[in-house]
Amino acid sequence: MKTTIELPDPLFRRAKSKAAESGMTMKQFFTEAIQDKLARKSPDSTTGHPAWMQGFGKLRRLRKETQRVQQAIDHEFDVVEPEDRL
Repeated sequence: MKTTIELPDPLFRRAKSKAAESGMTMKQFFTEAIQDKLARKSPDSTTGHPAWMQGFGKLRRLRKETQRVQQAIDHEFDVVEPEDRL
C-alpha cells in the first residue's frame, strides 16, 4: 500500500542516513521501524501496573548473587581482628 506522510526535515534526513548506513531502502527502513514499534508491548497493557512501576522486580534474577555477597559481608564482619581481641 502506498501512503504519504509528513516528517520534519531533520528526522527525515536522520532516517535516510541510517537507512543508507544499514544498506536498506527507505521502504525497508520505515517498514522495520513500524514493525518494531508495533511489536513492543506497553507495560500498562501487560501487567496492569502504572508505567512508573515497570522497573520493579527487574533484578530478581540477581537475588542469589545478592545473598552470596551479603553472606561474604556478614562473614567478614563476624571476624574479630587480633588487635580487637581482649
